[in-house]
Amino acid sequence: RGCPGRPQPAEEKAQLLQNSEYQERMVESTFLYLTLDLPTAPLYKDEKEQLIIPQVPLFSILAKFNGSTEKEYKTYKENFLKRFQLTRLPPYLIFCIKRFTKNNFFVEKNPTIVNFPITNVDLREYLSEEVQAAHAHTTYDLIANIVHDGKPSEGSYRIHVLHHGTGKWYELQDLQVTDILPQMITLSEAYIQIWKRREEDETNQQGA
Repeated sequence: RGCPGRPQPAEEKAQLLQNSEYQERMVESTFLYLTLDLPTAPLYKDEKEQLIIPQVPLFSILAKFNGSTEKEYKTYKENFLKRFQLTRLPPYLIFCIKRFTKNNFFVEKNPTIVNFPITNVDLREYLSEEVQAAHAHTTYDLIANIVHDGKPSEGSYRIHVLHHGTGKWYELQDLQVTDILPQMITLSEAYIQIWKRREEDETNQQGA
């Protein structure tokens, strides 16, 4: 028998796949938004006793939907692996960055900063080759960014919104509206993002 956590020999893996419990199954599901999983935040401080705020590129957490990355799920009955791949790209996409996890005692927040471009995010590689042919446009621009600041139970929300007519970004919090530079948006603890698919005849007005 192979040791847990170690790769199985090819012939043993092939034999296991003959059992019904190891059979691969493909299911097509509709979605309202795509959940992006953050890597686990570090538990320790650096040598200067300052909290480490990790960063991760957007494309690293989008890899969940490339059709080959496996994610493990655990229930009280069993463990299983899932792979995800996009089969169509709608005019608008919503990303939900999974910052909050709940256990039996409290809610934890992951402070990891996601590094993302404001424009020209191409999702073609997350489609299978046969599906790519049906999608002439696969590039998206950010149009809204919801931010959570502070602790899970005491935090507040801000939203960054693109004014399509002028190409300028604004920050809204309660009744306060201020201008904001696109570069500042990428430094925030983004929580929910709305992306708009770019059509061929559209020009980039965002200046980022």
